[in-house]
Amino acid sequence: MTLIKSISGIRGTIGGTQGKNLTPLDAVKYAAAYGAWVKQQRDKDCYKVVVGRDARISGEMIQELVVNTLIGMGIDIVDLNLSTTPTVEMAVILEHADGGIILTASHNPKQWNALKLLNNKGEFLDGAAGQEILNLAESGDIAFAEVDDLGERMIHDAYMDLHVDEILNLELVNVEAIKKARFKVVVDGVNSTGGIAVPLLLEALGVEPVKLYCTPNGQFPHNPEPLKEHLGDLMALTVKENADFGLVVDPDVDRLAFVDEKGAMFGEEYTLVAIADYVLQHKPGNTVSNMSSSRALSDVTKIHGGTYKASAVGEVNVVAMMKETNAIIGGEGNGGIIYPELHYGRDSLVGIALFLSYLADIKIPVSQLRDEYPNYFMSKKKIALTPTIDVDAILVQMEKKYASEKMTTIDGVKIDFAENWVHLRKSNTEPIIRIYTEASSQKIADDLADRFIVEIAEISN
Repeated sequence: MTLIKSISGIRGTIGGTQGKNLTPLDAVKYAAAYGAWVKQQRDKDCYKVVVGRDARISGEMIQELVVNTLIGMGIDIVDLNLSTTPTVEMAVILEHADGGIILTASHNPKQWNALKLLNNKGEFLDGAAGQEILNLAESGDIAFAEVDDLGERMIHDAYMDLHVDEILNLELVNVEAIKKARFKVVVDGVNSTGGIAVPLLLEALGVEPVKLYCTPNGQFPHNPEPLKEHLGDLMALTVKENADFGLVVDPDVDRLAFVDEKGAMFGEEYTLVAIADYVLQHKPGNTVSNMSSSRALSDVTKIHGGTYKASAVGEVNVVAMMKETNAIIGGEGNGGIIYPELHYGRDSLVGIALFLSYLADIKIPVSQLRDEYPNYFMSKKKIALTPTIDVDAILVQMEKKYASEKMTTIDGVKIDFAENWVHLRKSNTEPIIRIYTEASSQKIADDLADRFIVEIAEISN
């Protein structure tokens, strides 16, 4: 059982003991620290925070703890109840709120939950702000409101509709062309809020949704990380239904992956590549993804005359570099699309709308579209951390061993060989070391990852 405290929020497993798991006491402690931080940002009479959650079994419990803690601090709450991460981000903007909290552990299994924290721009906190909140939580120096100054709770259940409306109004979302194409799409909502939001968007676009695991009860029917090995049912149903393609989102709807009409994975790395290709055709510019993402985005960006940059892993780092380079689209290779014309946050819903617009424009099958991109293969493996594994020491040893190669050390160690690359880093969301590789074939990528797993084991023993 685990509790992970980081600058991006607090994440842990439900149950167990305080300080070692995400218990009710921990939820209150960190919600209060966040509330105190919000109040420190501006001196004003009234404060407002947006709160939403995915459909995890523990979500309602954690929601009540967080909401009532903030009310006890004199902060008004806009309660979206069941929602998505990008919808909460949009709501912070539209409500002119002082911040937001999404209660979700993203792709983690059902025993996990988390408080993901936003600033008043609807964006994830930077490292300095995150550290301030951690310090406040440990200090315990937090003041609560007197009885006449308690906050109020406003239930707002229309923000998914408002989110969809904002997407439909985007210049590059071709609603009429999509409706004319009469697409049929299988949707795996992993029994979370994607099962509500994605069909809502598709129906607004005139697309026929075929629902698979779209009951938001938090009983994930498979591992909720949208990877090939978890998506056999989606692949089979896409073929059976003769659908144009299938799609899957993670529990909080900020990661997006496609399955083509033949039931084959489009590749989560290529979600961003294809959507960026469409956007760049209409609005040439720069792109950004994190350094664990495919080289394919760089290739496509260069074709359209733009400049590609790689950031450290983490949405906040991608967003910072997008702003620095004035990128018109960016994201992460795990299927996260960031389209600044809507907002600076990973958003599967806008990704779906832009992908459908592209298909309606080019009028070719999804499998054919995939064949048009550079064919890179990635391996994504991990090593569970134990008390005997010193990650920092391992990374230093790797840096020394491969000092003659092109290397980046802003986030773990990334080694760029001539024909492939490997990225080694400690996860911010799980007690693991991630080993990502990319090469010209799946075997080479897998073999390269396995080689580094062996090397890490040798160093740590």
